[in-house]
Amino acid sequence: MSDYTWHPTDDYVENANVTRLARAHGLSGLGDLRTRSVADVRWYWDAVVRDLGLPFQTPYREVLDTSRGIEHPDWFVGGKANVVDACLERWLADPAAADRVAVAHESEDGTVRSLSYRELAADVERAAAGLRELGVGRGDAVALFLPMIPEAVVSVYAVARLGAVLVPLFSGFAPNAIASRIQDADAKVVIVADGTVRRRKTVTMKPALDEALAACPTVQSVVVVENVGAEVDSTGRDISWVKLLGNGGDPGPVEAMDAGEPFALAYTSGTTGKPKGAVHTHAGFLVKTASEVAYSFDLRPGGAFCWITDMGWIMGPLSIVGTHANGGTLVLYEGSPDVPDTDRLWQLAQRHRVTMLGVSPTLIRTLRGRETDVAARYDLSSVHTIGSTGEPWDPDSYGWLARDVFGGRVPVINFSGGTEVGGSFLAPYPVEPIHSCSLGGPSLGMDVDVVDDAGRSLRGEQGELVCRQPWPSMTRGVWKDEERYLEAYWSTFPGMWRHGDYALVDDDGQWYIRGRSDDVMNVAGKRLAPAEVEAVLTAHPAVSEAAAVGVPDPKKGEAVWAFWVPRVDAADDDTDISAELIASVAAELGKPFAPSVVHRVSRLPKTRSAKILRRAVRAAALGTDPGDLSGAENPEAIDEIRAVVAGGDM
Repeated sequence: MSDYTWHPTDDYVENANVTRLARAHGLSGLGDLRTRSVADVRWYWDAVVRDLGLPFQTPYREVLDTSRGIEHPDWFVGGKANVVDACLERWLADPAAADRVAVAHESEDGTVRSLSYRELAADVERAAAGLRELGVGRGDAVALFLPMIPEAVVSVYAVARLGAVLVPLFSGFAPNAIASRIQDADAKVVIVADGTVRRRKTVTMKPALDEALAACPTVQSVVVVENVGAEVDSTGRDISWVKLLGNGGDPGPVEAMDAGEPFALAYTSGTTGKPKGAVHTHAGFLVKTASEVAYSFDLRPGGAFCWITDMGWIMGPLSIVGTHANGGTLVLYEGSPDVPDTDRLWQLAQRHRVTMLGVSPTLIRTLRGRETDVAARYDLSSVHTIGSTGEPWDPDSYGWLARDVFGGRVPVINFSGGTEVGGSFLAPYPVEPIHSCSLGGPSLGMDVDVVDDAGRSLRGEQGELVCRQPWPSMTRGVWKDEERYLEAYWSTFPGMWRHGDYALVDDDGQWYIRGRSDDVMNVAGKRLAPAEVEAVLTAHPAVSEAAAVGVPDPKKGEAVWAFWVPRVDAADDDTDISAELIASVAAELGKPFAPSVVHRVSRLPKTRSAKILRRAVRAAALGTDPGDLSGAENPEAIDEIRAVVAGGDM
């Protein structure tokens, strides 16, 4: 176990961005700023815009209007803004800023490419002109199926420049997962890489997209980035990235977007099979992500921000917009961070003089498992903050990273939020003491609380994490599904956003996430709905019904375990069937989501309305108390699951 606690130096506190913000308003420090930011959220978010100099093409006349209810807030009313103005255009007027590196990309083989702000803006204009020639305009959806390469950054801003809607997809998705999101978004164009390299192997991406597009009639054009030189089949709607940028067309001006107009649809899994499209706006996403990177991660102009992530997770767009809104360098890594060995992450930080290094507990557990004397062999003096999100820490890995690798001189900014949050609910700040594994406290401007089943505040006990007031990057809804939006976030506690996490505030005022209160699994920081896995399992001709649950895993945080009930006429040899089910999930959803354990059972515990009791399944698998089973139709099914797991039988 670790008793490690971060204690900031006086110099650290004095020079932090968040200290500047507090002092500009006559506040003594972070504590007073946290209090005032929630007491008057309008004041706080306006103060952020002014402190960070975020430009609006048309100034807003009102910070927040809640006349339509807390569920439907209108932020920066009357204002017009575009993330491109804040992240690119404003830096071009200063020659020093324009020539600063905006994007540095390193591939697994060590090849490095970079773009200055000036070069990035020029490529964005060319890409926007090419998309415009393809008929993309304001409100059209453009999906990105790309690894973390410079073209992904160019694409984000090109889409935004036109006022189109960005739809980022996880680069490891299988065809069905790709298709479901493109269909829901009604995407008009998709930008795809021919492939990427991971663990020294070329992984093609275009074939998976081609298969998905057979069920996506709205897609008119596909732009292909020749990233690895893989051979791909061409269709009449394909156009190369090089041709797109060389079209010579007019990009038009940066589109002036109403503050509430969509910037992106970020898809997240829910407790039902269909992914939810969280709607993020230009002004809201910009202001929130810029504040996260400035105040939580303490990035300054010229600093280097590196997070090992993917475009399909919220940290991809957050890293891009947040870094460039603060004038920093975005360091992208394409490949596996433990190739050729576990020193790769430290080499990356040293080579690019990274100041904010983003990791995950899963990654650090992997590196620590083969630990070497990192501090003695690498110059990590540039690192100023460490970022972490997506899953809980274990104290030993946290302590190893903070104390052994960085010598206790760098804070771990462990923050928690989500795709639909557009940033964090909880986050420590580098100017305050941070206990091992802690999330610090509420993020600035976020009126979060831990409550019991009746919505009453709890301290010292586990409860539901809620938010009592809106925030700028709060999803404007679930795309094309208002009922689902209200049901998912607002139906449990009227007037409060329920996030689906269990949380705890301890006696020292430190906040901790204790896991999901709904059924969504968290596999290496990636959220996965049980129903998505179960849909694949039940498609097998031998399977009648199935349940998928997440169980603790020392490397992934959570692994998928699956239980299936055979059809009446199923073969007795279930070992082969279980192996086929694992392969099917890998093929349909992606290898990271394949179940590590699959068991055949004769029945699953259900409610009287035939709803599978996944929490009871999980408890039985773990040998823990399943809780109240008064609503169960067949509680004896839990005993069978316990027996099967204990016996290890398939």
